[in-house]
Amino acid sequence: MTRDITLRILDLARWAPSGDNTQPWRFEIISDNEIMIHGCDTRSWCLYDFDGHASHIAHGALLETLRIAASGFGAQASWTLDPNSTDKEPLYKVQLVYPIEKSADPLFSFIEQRTVQRRVMGVKPLTAIQRNALTVAAGKDYELRFFDSLGDRFRVAKLLWANARIRLTCPEAFEVHRQIIEWGVRYSKDLIPEQAVGVDPMTARLMQWVMQDWKRVDFFNRYLFGTILPRIQLDFLPALQCSSHILLRPKSSLEGLIDYVNAGIVMQRVWLTATALGLHLQPQMTPVIFRWYTQAGKKFSALAGVDQQAKVLTTRFDSLAQTQSDDPIAFFCRVGHSKTPASRSLRKDIGDLLISDEFPREEKL
Repeated sequence: MTRDITLRILDLARWAPSGDNTQPWRFEIISDNEIMIHGCDTRSWCLYDFDGHASHIAHGALLETLRIAASGFGAQASWTLDPNSTDKEPLYKVQLVYPIEKSADPLFSFIEQRTVQRRVMGVKPLTAIQRNALTVAAGKDYELRFFDSLGDRFRVAKLLWANARIRLTCPEAFEVHRQIIEWGVRYSKDLIPEQAVGVDPMTARLMQWVMQDWKRVDFFNRYLFGTILPRIQLDFLPALQCSSHILLRPKSSLEGLIDYVNAGIVMQRVWLTATALGLHLQPQMTPVIFRWYTQAGKKFSALAGVDQQAKVLTTRFDSLAQTQSDDPIAFFCRVGHSKTPASRSLRKDIGDLLISDEFPREEKL
């Protein structure tokens, strides 16, 4: 295997999903057959990266995407975790074996096609074939639960309506939202482009102006019903307008880094399978993340009442999902039929993700 093929594999692998397009990884090519992936997390500044778990799930998605990408070039990729690394900065050692007498993974062609659809989708029900394919993709260690009736989707919509109120009135979440949107663009290499957010242009302009300052946000929320339009467009209507909501639940508890990495591997296979089935998908992770905080008994906001609202939301979530308070949940999303989104997050160029003498590691990932 040549360095050129290794670079082509990494160029595909970088399309793995990560929360808010943070891309918490860098690549170091040790040799033509060995890659070191330097992981990191965003827990120091991102409310939604509880104990780094959201980033760990993204690492798993990257490793699975790399494995699938390698198969398209006649290589087999396997990985191990460096035992001396930490969960804040995990090091994943990837070995490439070439050539192998196997065809490319059936999901290879869908790596770059996979994207997020934040707007309303069609409500055409999933077929038995689609449901079965998604269930098979999850594997024997995970359970998929579908919420696809109109009543189920309405209950999820009400849950997300309440969840969005927490998200939009929490100052710690505001600091994240302010950093992750690139306004006035269709594509973004390292953020979420405005046109992919899922609101109409008028609401986008209002959001851009209001989100310059927390005092503005707080004033609009308190006196001008500032959360109403975003909650309708970003949460309530999309929750109703889809084929199904899907809960990915591991059959055993998620205890540490490796468990969350493995959850990310499964998540990516389900997501790519949905793409292969002609479906689009949107993660709905904030209620899961608020539930993680509640399960751990950790406060995430200095604003009075927010953590209690999260506890109430978690109780409602468990009732909807028919889960016990200590049951693990790895991923929550909605799927449906729609046109390919006209706007999407791109990725940093491969040169910006490489660590080498030629491409030194950035001081801050």
